[in-house]
Amino acid sequence: MSNKLWIVADGLWARIGLLPPVWPERSPGPRPVDDRLCLQGVLFVLYTGIAWQQLPLELGFGSGQTCWRRLGRWQEAGVFEALHRILLAELNAAGLIDWTRACVDGSHVRAKGGEATGPSPVDRRKTGSEHHVIGGGGIPFHVITTTADVNDVTRTLDLVDGVPPVAGRVGHPRKRPGSLLGGKGYDSDPNRRELRKRGILPVISRKGERDIVGLGKLRYGVEQAFAQLHQFKRLAVRWERGLDLHEAFVSLACGLICWRRLNKPAP
Repeated sequence: MSNKLWIVADGLWARIGLLPPVWPERSPGPRPVDDRLCLQGVLFVLYTGIAWQQLPLELGFGSGQTCWRRLGRWQEAGVFEALHRILLAELNAAGLIDWTRACVDGSHVRAKGGEATGPSPVDRRKTGSEHHVIGGGGIPFHVITTTADVNDVTRTLDLVDGVPPVAGRVGHPRKRPGSLLGGKGYDSDPNRRELRKRGILPVISRKGERDIVGLGKLRYGVEQAFAQLHQFKRLAVRWERGLDLHEAFVSLACGLICWRRLNKPAP
């Protein structure tokens, strides 16, 4: 990877550097590897998909075990969820989030077994997980990982309620889109009623009827979010057996997608 995507930019580190818990000054054992270098090791694994034990020591990021443990420590402290919220707020302040609508969808990924994995109905019953995403304009607001055989409709409200309050504008933080778009897999009258109670207009196709005109084009934004998530090879195939570390990678990837959008050159 000649462009060295795993190198942490100064601007990104300025946002994340204060989030990890501070190491005790008199902690036993050797001095820990610098957090920024450890994060670069984590990014190397996220981008390339290599096994932890194959992380090249000559890169100076510490061993794979060191980075793996640091990732777990950061996840427990909520570091990557906090980074995602910070960057969503910056996108909102820049007027780059369209709150008029959001989309929901799910995408299966192969898994090597472990927590929240099961037989995939779209991959010959092979072990897999499913990423459920709510987002808009290619920006993921919230992601849930489940077993591959979970019905999409059962996660609709969890996705909506899981969107964090997004600051960045005058007034209360925003977390509810004006409308929610979904395919026939999200057809549910009880969910429609719950969405309306939340002030959200459901725009969801009904089974046995023609799709809502133009819905496919409008849902492109969430498909774009999936494409960006699964460009990270560690997410395209799930290797972590524990759900916590996989979700750490997912949250970090969501933050990186937001960071890219903030730094995307104007057309």
